[in-house]
Amino acid sequence: MTLEQLQIFVAVAEREHLTRAAEAIGLTPSAVSSAIKNLEGFYGVALFNRVGRRIELTQTGRLFLDEAKSTLARARAAELTLAELGGMQRGELNVYASQTIASYWLPPFLMKFHDQYPGIEIRLTIGNTKTVSDAVRGGAADIGFIEGDIDEPALAKREVAEDALVIVVSPNHPWANGRALNPQALVTQTNWILREAGSGTRSEFETALRDLGVDPARLRTALVLPSNEAVITAVENGIAATAVSQFAVSSLIAQGRLARANFPIPPRKFMVLRHKERQQTQSSLALEKLCLSPLNT
Repeated sequence: MTLEQLQIFVAVAEREHLTRAAEAIGLTPSAVSSAIKNLEGFYGVALFNRVGRRIELTQTGRLFLDEAKSTLARARAAELTLAELGGMQRGELNVYASQTIASYWLPPFLMKFHDQYPGIEIRLTIGNTKTVSDAVRGGAADIGFIEGDIDEPALAKREVAEDALVIVVSPNHPWANGRALNPQALVTQTNWILREAGSGTRSEFETALRDLGVDPARLRTALVLPSNEAVITAVENGIAATAVSQFAVSSLIAQGRLARANFPIPPRKFMVLRHKERQQTQSSLALEKLCLSPLNT
């Protein structure tokens, strides 16, 4: 068994499609198909079911997928260790971050990291809180950044910044006049446009509501959308409310395109995640140190 075979298997398993997997790893579909057949034939197992033109993982394939990913992660960690022995002159850093952090807070720190370590290639993947924590736990991410907190025993967490969630509406919304709102108004006076379940923004907003004695299930949810940009655009062009990071809407409020409703929400934390048992790369430690320092130092 070779690392290339494992890489091919993981690529196909994640997509359950030979052609898309081949495109992702720069091989021909026939080469990918041949590698999978050789792996199955040598060990006498079926990793995929062929259902018409589709393929899907067998139970054996699903069990093997976790081990294949872990093996590739260990091989990559060994490679990075050797690269970093050269004083971080070359190598790569896989960063996973939730949308608000990746879009608004993290980029200046990534630029500062690049200025100090230009030989390190930064690969940033954006997802929701669950995506990020799964990537750190599974070894796909060297370091992760999320909004709020999670209950994940395998991961170490550390606060790196603080953020404020704000409720915003369009200038035409009744709440745009700045009058103070009580918790009951949130469930009786407006429709809501929210992020998807699993996002840090939605999780923190729902936690804040529960602390105020408001059941989030009582909100009149009109739309659930998968990105801050989609949520903000929908609110800007309708009569509904949403809760988002101050980083995402401060400029739009200043331009008069959105208005902040007068209902304070307790601040939330931005957290850095790393695996408790995996050895940390020098590049991930360097990025974490930068994120804990003021940008102008």
